[in-house]
Amino acid sequence: MSAHPLAPGLFARGFTPPLPLSRFKLVAFDMDSTLINIECIDEIADAAGRKAEVAAITEAAMRGEITDFKDSLRRRVALLKGVPEQALAEVYARKLQLNPGVDTFVRACQAAGLKTLLVSGGFTYFSDRVRNRLNLDFARSNVLEIEDGVLTGRLVDCPWGDIVDGAEKRRLVLEVCGLMGISPEQAIAVGDGANDLPMMSVAGLSVAYHAKPAVREQAMVSIETGGMDRLLEVLT
Repeated sequence: MSAHPLAPGLFARGFTPPLPLSRFKLVAFDMDSTLINIECIDEIADAAGRKAEVAAITEAAMRGEITDFKDSLRRRVALLKGVPEQALAEVYARKLQLNPGVDTFVRACQAAGLKTLLVSGGFTYFSDRVRNRLNLDFARSNVLEIEDGVLTGRLVDCPWGDIVDGAEKRRLVLEVCGLMGISPEQAIAVGDGANDLPMMSVAGLSVAYHAKPAVREQAMVSIETGGMDRLLEVLT
């Protein structure tokens, strides 16, 4: 089914907008390049002089050319071995910004009574701070192992598993819907990369934000220019 333009840089597929925001009860967001302007792992790699090498793997994974996200993430994290923990603080302070319109859209969702979920293949160092900054309800991401103030090049195993990949994003969205007693049709999922497609596939409204082609082609809404608050042109 082809998408139809609603306005310059804003496309819809499979429904007729506008939809009432009040029909939804949960919104799930990817973090890197969705809520925020960077891929955190690429910027951490910059401190190790390995940004080009790591970014190439990230880009291929987000385009869907690398199908094993867990393996691609382990490979990238291994290249961070020896990076000082201080580099994470510098990335957060100097490079990480919320994407345009994110604060406005999140506040609109909260005002309408939606619960908010950040689910990321990135790292808790950043997701915890973004969660607090936006006052989000839930967050899950990966934990970098740090010993004696430096990254070991490994991830910490957590009770829910080892890595947040596409399957885990989907599972968590469904789990939170279950905990809330709502249908997945009452969830919105917003992302930009291939590992967001599984959670987008179960949500009642899937949104591609400045996304890779494979994601734009499957999402119900695609924002290709402007900020995330453009979703409020679709949701009233």
